[in-house]
Amino acid sequence: MKIQDFDFYLPTELIAQFPATQRSNSRLLYLDGAHDCWEDTLFADLNRYLQAGDVMIFNDTQVIKARLFGYKSSGGKVEVMVERITDDHHVTATIRASHAPKPGSQLLLADAVPATVISRTNEFYTLHFDHELTATELLAQYGQLPLPPYISRPATADDEARYQTVYARHPGAVAAPTAGLHFDSNMLDQLRTRGVKIHYVTLHVGAGTFQPMRVENIADHIMHNETYHIPQETVDAVIEAQNSGKRILAVGTTSLRALEANAATHHGRITAGYGDTQIFITPGFHFQVVERLLTNFHLPRSTLLILVSAFAGLDNIQKAYQHAIQARYRFFSYGDAMLIEKKP
Repeated sequence: MKIQDFDFYLPTELIAQFPATQRSNSRLLYLDGAHDCWEDTLFADLNRYLQAGDVMIFNDTQVIKARLFGYKSSGGKVEVMVERITDDHHVTATIRASHAPKPGSQLLLADAVPATVISRTNEFYTLHFDHELTATELLAQYGQLPLPPYISRPATADDEARYQTVYARHPGAVAAPTAGLHFDSNMLDQLRTRGVKIHYVTLHVGAGTFQPMRVENIADHIMHNETYHIPQETVDAVIEAQNSGKRILAVGTTSLRALEANAATHHGRITAGYGDTQIFITPGFHFQVVERLLTNFHLPRSTLLILVSAFAGLDNIQKAYQHAIQARYRFFSYGDAMLIEKKP
């Protein structure tokens, strides 16, 4: 398939620059991929689509302050976006600069953190932080929250709370699992009261999630690598739901990727533990775990738009997105949500 099959025109004013006044105040587009139809509703009404015994899987990663501004030794400005902390003093990162720094180059970040460029592989650099504090401690002290590139304003103190899920507990992501941003504690309590079973995986979302696809044929695209962890209690809940005919809903494409990547390497059954994945889900993919997906609206020509097209059917997604544009839904990280039933 060609990348232009996943393109659409989005009016700039529909890109949400700020979150809703309250987390659960967004709109919800329900898309039934099995019956090729949709319904406009509110996110606060999500629980009417769920039944006792259904399982929801959330991604409990926590966004780190991954953006650092600074200078090269030559005086040129740089912007560093940490992709992954690899040990106490090394990180993998992307660097924006007028001239790409070469291995051996010296940087000074946030006027406090000396760094050395060790190597470069494609768009990612390996940096060594020459400081007594660990990389984790340095980012917490000097880093800035990495709002997505389509949010055209600096991060604020409000973003430090709202660009983080209320259940985030494992630091490591450089982008939020945005479907989870709609949930507040009250909404989670309502779901539990209804008998919905809530469980977690951890997938640390990388900066590669925003990298543009530069290929004509989507089969030529190489995905970025992400780490994940699936606890045993989540495995047990999934197996119980599968055995009892209950439905499994992934909250966000990150939760879905963790579950399906794990199942793909274990003959269709998920297992507890840690893993790395470069899974690229495209139309024709055989989903083995997830039957329903809660997600936001995604960028044109993106891997995430391709993923939801594989899940719901390309024609269904194209029509639903055009409806969402006409109905003035808000798009991307701080935007509205979709609940999608998998197309058989």
